[in-house]
Amino acid sequence: MPGPPGAPTVLLLHGWTASMDLNFFTCFGPLAEHFGVVALDHRGHGRGIRSRKTFRLEDCADDAMAVCDHLGVEFVIPVGYSMGGAVASLVWKQHGARVPALVLCATAPFFHHTRQERLGFLSLGGLAALARVTPTQSREWLTERFYLQRKRDQWEAWAVEEAERHDWRMVLEAGRAIGRFDARPWMSEIDVPTSVIVTMRDSVVPLQRQVRWFEGIPGAEAFRVDGDHDAVVANADRFVPTLVRAVHSVLERAS
Repeated sequence: MPGPPGAPTVLLLHGWTASMDLNFFTCFGPLAEHFGVVALDHRGHGRGIRSRKTFRLEDCADDAMAVCDHLGVEFVIPVGYSMGGAVASLVWKQHGARVPALVLCATAPFFHHTRQERLGFLSLGGLAALARVTPTQSREWLTERFYLQRKRDQWEAWAVEEAERHDWRMVLEAGRAIGRFDARPWMSEIDVPTSVIVTMRDSVVPLQRQVRWFEGIPGAEAFRVDGDHDAVVANADRFVPTLVRAVHSVLERAS
């Protein structure tokens, strides 16, 4: 989406099991009033790339910048939500010369800590391996039974249709990749202005892990939203203006 003439561009990176539309539909319009907006579906999610390769967050970062190349956008501010925060940090790590600032939302520099969490992420890898050899009809039945059936009563029809597009083998592999992600060894090297939006009542990414980003990134600024992990949708009236302020903040510090 084109923003005002000469405006900087934000690169929206969505969370696990979502898509760019599911994650950011509340944000597109308000952001485009101030910035150019680029977004994409990650591998296996929505309309994202299908590949027999194992899902890697690093590939998602490269995919995002390839989209920017195609659009002729040289510099971007990655805005990552949940899993997208990990991808955003990797965009900086792998393409730092093109990243003047970062915005990290409802995310953490690592997603596993306890033995139970590690086992949970490992089990996703096993399910993904099973999905590789499971007939398509069986995968579709499992998707309906264990995911979409629970969402149909909560989501509008367009949102269910978005989720139906997922390649669930790749989505499961993405879950395993999230479990392996750990930016703690290098996050202190992030040398661009960074805003961290913390969802204060998050039941998915614990608050104490979210704060590790702004504790570990030199000069990072924290923004707080009173909401759960889905605040971008459920509390859009609070989240979206906070996101706009967070982007303006990094731009002011980068100038």
